[in-house]
Amino acid sequence: MPDIVNHTFENMSTAQPHYDVIIAGAGPVGLFLACELALERCAVLVLEQAADPDSPLKRMPFGLRGLSAPSIGALHRRGLLDALDLHQRMKNPFVGPSSPGAKRPAGHFAGLVFHHEDIDMSQWPDQPDGLPASLLSEMAELETVLARRACELGVTIRRGAAIAGFDQEPDRVTVHAGDETFVGGWLVGCDGARSIVRKAGGFDFAGTEPEFTGYTFSAELSGAAALKPGRNVTARGMYLQSQPGFIVLQAFDGGAFHDAGLPVTREHLQDVLRRISGSDVTIETLHLATTWTDRARQATAYRNGRVLLAGDAAHIHSPLGGQGLNLGLGDALNLGWKLAATVQGRASEGLLDTYQAERHPLGARVLDWSRAQVALMRPDPGARALRAIVGDLMATRDGATYVAGRVWGLGTAAVRIA
Repeated sequence: MPDIVNHTFENMSTAQPHYDVIIAGAGPVGLFLACELALERCAVLVLEQAADPDSPLKRMPFGLRGLSAPSIGALHRRGLLDALDLHQRMKNPFVGPSSPGAKRPAGHFAGLVFHHEDIDMSQWPDQPDGLPASLLSEMAELETVLARRACELGVTIRRGAAIAGFDQEPDRVTVHAGDETFVGGWLVGCDGARSIVRKAGGFDFAGTEPEFTGYTFSAELSGAAALKPGRNVTARGMYLQSQPGFIVLQAFDGGAFHDAGLPVTREHLQDVLRRISGSDVTIETLHLATTWTDRARQATAYRNGRVLLAGDAAHIHSPLGGQGLNLGLGDALNLGWKLAATVQGRASEGLLDTYQAERHPLGARVLDWSRAQVALMRPDPGARALRAIVGDLMATRDGATYVAGRVWGLGTAAVRIA
């Protein structure tokens, strides 16, 4: 990862300036929002809990995320697309290899693959020429590029600064992190699914509980030839082998293992893998492992006074289909110029309230898209029957075009990019 000059939590002066906006979280959403605000000449501080932005999980195949058409267009307009090594990874590793002469996989819905040859691209005449509708991005690289641009624009990034809480007043927000306080006109929580800003701000986070525990891990395997490539739904769950030794599992236990907070051991993973795949594959050495669920929740309001939410802080769902990153980037695009105009006194009355009005319905739509995929992947006869019907529909031109439009964000209303 290229070096980035950051202001570290330990080395900052104790004198605290007043910032126009304080952002909690230096992930892609927080950094992109910081760039949008800085372009409008706002003074921005980003506080990030992690002292080191690097993570092995972000640099592995399961650290790849799909960028949809609106995200690609936004990065292109901001001059950031060419800084990403995206075009070398246009082939989706999650749908398995194609044989010579076969149709080209374009993505999936609940593991059901749709193909480029079946998609009617004439349905989206406004799609810019020369820009693809989807690309894969490595999370670590995307964060690096956005952090570098933020620093170039004068954004202050403080790493190792875990927010403990904040006090909101009519004209400011005072944020507490460690032994220091920071004062800003506004606070935006981009601090992920376990958002401290959301919890401390009293936001209601409504939704549905999980149906499965997901496992993502890297390991040395023996007997791996018994595992099929790509995403495979079985009578006992789902397994995905994107590359040899990189595995994703879905065990329909109601999210019990993940929520219990138990350590992910080699023995446990091997048992789950064997049970779901029906094979005798052996995990010889476990390198990295993490768990997740399909819990789907959304803040009922994205704003409480001078505190706002964006990205996973505002909505969480299963990573199936990889739409969480794009939803968060869309939040940042929508909120950035509106908040900047409000800060500078240029906004019309009620402009900032349109952030909630425009983004909340899109978030709810993505959550339902995720829930629908989970429903098709349940290990029961009803889900298998429904899955077969949906698969037949996706093999038609209209079906493939509809799914592609949803996955690639081509059916989403355009956002303003100044």
